[in-house]
Amino acid sequence: MYKRVFSLFIILIFTGLTLFSQTPTRWRGPNGNGVYDETGLLKQWPASGPEIIWHFDGLGEGHSSPAFANDMIYLSGMEGETGYIYALSTFGGLKWKVPYGEEFHESYPGARSTPVIAGDLLYIYSGHGVLTCMDAGNGEIKWHKDVFNDFDGKNIRWGVTETPVVDGDLIFITPGGSRNNVVALNRFNGNLVWSSPGKGELSAYCTPLLIELPSRKLLVTMTADHIIGLDAKDGKMLWSHPQTNRYQVHANTPIYHDGGLFCFSGYGQGGVKLELSADGSSVKKAWFNDKLDNRIGGMVLVDGYLYGSGDNNRQWRCVDWKTGEEKYVSTDLGKGVTIFADGMLFGYSDRGELGLIEATPTGFNLLSQTKVELGSGQHWSHPVIQNGRLYLRHGNTLIAYKIK
Repeated sequence: MYKRVFSLFIILIFTGLTLFSQTPTRWRGPNGNGVYDETGLLKQWPASGPEIIWHFDGLGEGHSSPAFANDMIYLSGMEGETGYIYALSTFGGLKWKVPYGEEFHESYPGARSTPVIAGDLLYIYSGHGVLTCMDAGNGEIKWHKDVFNDFDGKNIRWGVTETPVVDGDLIFITPGGSRNNVVALNRFNGNLVWSSPGKGELSAYCTPLLIELPSRKLLVTMTADHIIGLDAKDGKMLWSHPQTNRYQVHANTPIYHDGGLFCFSGYGQGGVKLELSADGSSVKKAWFNDKLDNRIGGMVLVDGYLYGSGDNNRQWRCVDWKTGEEKYVSTDLGKGVTIFADGMLFGYSDRGELGLIEATPTGFNLLSQTKVELGSGQHWSHPVIQNGRLYLRHGNTLIAYKIK
């Protein structure tokens, strides 16, 4: 009896570890919403800024974020016109780098998509619409799919920036074709599982959101002029809602909480909160705020309040999730990226400012601030918090800050 119980215990532990190792990484944190579960973080930084533990210079050009899996750090970057995956140790040393093909080298050149790792496989989507599956241990290419040519899509003005979404055996991607608008592929071989015509619009830089409801999984994304909701099982489009702006740029992943869905984009468009029906088959507008027009930096939902900066509306704002009521407006930091952990907002402005802000609706309480001097190019990448460190990619450099 003891041996049988012990054997069952070992099997359960092994099964749990296997399932955990297969959990896919996501852009903007474990839940894809910019919120990190780290605790015990510093509530104020030294006057010179948080300590830089190490930095790696040599990532080429790019705007993507680091992904963490298998005791390694994975990033995408571009050298010349070729995209590479870089695998670093947690101490900042290069373990290997492998090319995956041509990258976007025109306006604002560099790698855009963040690698996704699920178990021993890695997925990278190039700015030219090629989805590549690689061995996460050594970078060996397993398969690739030219999404535009295979699924009647076409590229957009600044190159696709979408990070693929993995769920079980599927990987979701948005070709933006008139017939094959959004597709689900078998992630082990790249074969088509389903295709949805959506609204037949071009893609719009958006990394989709997968929502698990009691009755279905819902895939939500933004294409050129609409927010669309698809049944993740078969690709059936359940609903759409108009959302457009001057350049059809909708680079922010929507935010979901408790039946509410917030979708937002820049160039003065703003954000809309939609209420989902219980089964996800329909939506209705709850409120709209044209000041919440963040273009590429995301927002976060914390304890019933939305926090983030604008685009045309350059201020930082806090808004009540239920009502859309503004709680404060601030210009104490330049517009940019927002993430959250342990009661603190981490703001990274397009001017290279890195700020630590208390997450409270009573006011924009900027506790500490420093300037990102290392690296190159635009200050657009989304930081990542992992094991008490804040990892920030600025062009050719990855910086590891001590924040615990």
